[in-house]
Amino acid sequence: MNEKEIGEIRRRTRRDRSNMTAIYGCYVNGAKEIVSSFRQSVGMMPENEAEKYFGVLKRTLSGSIGKNLIDICFRTAQVAGSPEHQFLMDLRKEKLQNDDRRMELYKKIIETVSFDEGYVILVGCDSYDVPFKSKDDEVQQDASGEVYTYLMCAVCPVKQTKPALKYMAESKEFHDSGAANQICAPEIGFLFPAFDNRSTNIYNALFYTHSAKETNQEFVDALFNVKAPKPAAEQKKSFEALLSASVGEQCTMDVVQTVHEQLRQCIDMHKESKVADPLLISKDQLAASLKSCGVPEQSVSKFSVDYDEAFGFEAQLHPKNIIDNKRFEIKTPDVSIRVDPERSDLIETRIIDGVKYILICADSDVEVNGVSIHINET
Repeated sequence: MNEKEIGEIRRRTRRDRSNMTAIYGCYVNGAKEIVSSFRQSVGMMPENEAEKYFGVLKRTLSGSIGKNLIDICFRTAQVAGSPEHQFLMDLRKEKLQNDDRRMELYKKIIETVSFDEGYVILVGCDSYDVPFKSKDDEVQQDASGEVYTYLMCAVCPVKQTKPALKYMAESKEFHDSGAANQICAPEIGFLFPAFDNRSTNIYNALFYTHSAKETNQEFVDALFNVKAPKPAAEQKKSFEALLSASVGEQCTMDVVQTVHEQLRQCIDMHKESKVADPLLISKDQLAASLKSCGVPEQSVSKFSVDYDEAFGFEAQLHPKNIIDNKRFEIKTPDVSIRVDPERSDLIETRIIDGVKYILICADSDVEVNGVSIHINET
């Protein structure tokens, strides 16, 4: 799914736009025991309460594609006939109304998810009469191509609030409100099936994770039985280690600066182009970047082999997952320097009298601990 398609479903996740008739839930304590399960009728909910429920579900469509929103691809054999895919299709077909199957979904999640103070599982099913969109992106509400029926699921930690003095309107006084269990923003969730090319795609699902550091592989195994991509934070570490190990002694400041700058320019150009589809970088593009820095062919070939081992054969990566396009950082055991990526040219390395130095151009204003200083010529 691209940003426009995700945005279209996000905008729909509201009481006044959705066709969800009910939101189902399950409250699980810290010992992974079901405390209660419930069905909340959307039509009977107070407006402010409905807004909060839909707001929680909507959060599972937030964040960055490739970092928080992960594309889950089922194998053709799974779609043709596998218990995990058929289970999701049955839930969708029944619109979550089968109690036994819904409880099975809860149990699959409970087996793989733990939070110290417990959590709530929320699920809903919506049917969207997708309006036709012309080539100039003009929506024709009275013309529809298909009905997109989908499941939304959010797994939200529950935390106990601290007791506080609360104003009581009846007595016009403040009294102890006591502690309460409060639903927090979702940590994980999913949308099934995917909404690709503004149409139903049963070969894909969209997995949400709040943390860019967690794999959540057990959850993905239980629900989808596929190998999840490495978390964004792990992809960055793997790429950094790959670059250093493969390029070896040729991994200089100039090489890292050039690779970082070229990837940053790709990100900026993609943003300016306003293309909805996510930006992906291939192994060949990264290898070409290394060649442009003068890295020897042997090292480039090693990079290509090691890349496949680290990320999978011919895998494509989101560039924001492998570099920080907002920051350029240099570290030694004792010093850390951060620079605006657009001015990484201010930094260079040099050997002076046999000693290795990192030099920073300081022609403009210089401050030390907030104090403006002068650099004397000697």
